[in-house]
Amino acid sequence: MMTIKRFLPWMTALAILVLDRWTKALVLENLPFSPFTEVKLLPGLSLTHVHNSGIAFSLFANGGPLSKVLLHAVILTSVVVIAWILVRHSGERVVTSLSFGLILGGAVGNLIDRMLYGWVVDFIHVWITIDGRIHSWPDFNVADSAISVGAVLLVIAELTGRPKTSEEKADDAPDTD
Repeated sequence: MMTIKRFLPWMTALAILVLDRWTKALVLENLPFSPFTEVKLLPGLSLTHVHNSGIAFSLFANGGPLSKVLLHAVILTSVVVIAWILVRHSGERVVTSLSFGLILGGAVGNLIDRMLYGWVVDFIHVWITIDGRIHSWPDFNVADSAISVGAVLLVIAELTGRPKTSEEKADDAPDTD
């Protein structure tokens, strides 16, 4: 019998994907495309509408057609590998399952943007003012956040994890009845 732990990464990925697509649709419909237009929400937090044709922090944004094809291939391969890991190992540890679900949902969300538009919609802008000087973080989105949080949780889980006892492994084994 499948436990909730086996469904957790898939439910997490689906929730992130739905939230990511919904927030990006709101941005596309309601905010003009411009790095100079912003809606301030709180000190240090605003909404913008920018397009990122690169990867994290706009790396490789100025690459040619071949770099775009390679980028799509690497991302798609990553999604397939993560899905394969989940099929083989989901349910082993809740934090690990949650982490991979966050990463998978974020990766698929950004991959959909790349396939539809050739770029990713970014809209969350964070900054801090120190001594009168503004220090900005590159704009990002829900998918980017999920990937980052998932990666951090995965590292923490691996650093703090312990091997399962044979009793825990037996408890997680599928029923053969």
